[in-house]
Amino acid sequence: MTINKTKEKNKQSIKAKEKAVVIIGPTSSGKTALAVKLALDFEAEVISADSRQVYKGMDVGTGKDLSEYSIKTKTGIKKITYHLIDVCSPKDNFNLSKYLKLANKALDDISERGKLPLIVGGTGLYAQALVDNYQISKVKENKELRDKLEEEDLGSVQALFKKEYLDFYNKLNNSDKNNKRRLIRYLEILKDKGALDKKSSHPKFEFLVLKIEVDRKELKQRIRDRIIKRIEEEDMIAEVEKLHKEGLSWKKLESFGLEYKFISKYLQNKLSYKEMIEDLYITSCRFAKRQSSWFRRWEKQGREIYEIKDFKEAKEKINNFLKK
Repeated sequence: MTINKTKEKNKQSIKAKEKAVVIIGPTSSGKTALAVKLALDFEAEVISADSRQVYKGMDVGTGKDLSEYSIKTKTGIKKITYHLIDVCSPKDNFNLSKYLKLANKALDDISERGKLPLIVGGTGLYAQALVDNYQISKVKENKELRDKLEEEDLGSVQALFKKEYLDFYNKLNNSDKNNKRRLIRYLEILKDKGALDKKSSHPKFEFLVLKIEVDRKELKQRIRDRIIKRIEEEDMIAEVEKLHKEGLSWKKLESFGLEYKFISKYLQNKLSYKEMIEDLYITSCRFAKRQSSWFRRWEKQGREIYEIKDFKEAKEKINNFLKK
């Protein structure tokens, strides 16, 4: 085959790829509301890229905002279809490998039905792993590492992880950080010549990645307002109490972080109501900062990410992307 024919074949392969849109942003930036509005406009279906929204019964604290998926139109109520929300029990373990399997299946399903896949979420690891086509299932077990670390307690494994891969450790959610087996698996992957930092083109899809930009001061206010709303209007405390009564230990609930951690401490009388609110606010702001840091890191690694402020800008970017 000549060089020119090879180039032409590669061009055809690229053109043959299906298209998908990704919307990322820190907590309280308005991702869900924007995604639902765009889904209605483009006849799209939403795939969540949130490591906690996969759990059933954890609705308020994870910001599923399921009511927003039903939109009132001139012809009636339109329900936006979503995927990767409420797919497992909070008693079960859910990890990146499971997410990629389900998310890729959802991508294929949505595309085969002629709809536009719209990936939305703030878990940078999940979004990047899907877009950059991480092949973590192909990383073999490191028996020597496993045998060594199985004898260590969680704190020792965490200390080793922070010593060798602090930046990556800081991007993990609390559930991952407090799961020794999962940490060992991530160490295996990272030690395999940095498998999680390898970038490759997705075999089936071309992605447009959009990032919602919100002024830092405004974002902090949104975070505080949302905390108050969840606790005082949406009865977040009752949600945590219900999960505990259904068999989730306080330790397990605290491992989910943010609202679940601080409300659990409040319910155990470890924090006053005021302390709960303030500690949650401070931690949520730090969490938003870590999310933004991940997105910047992803961009520095070569992923083109377009900043948007509102629906109009997002719609324009998507229209141009779909016309190519």
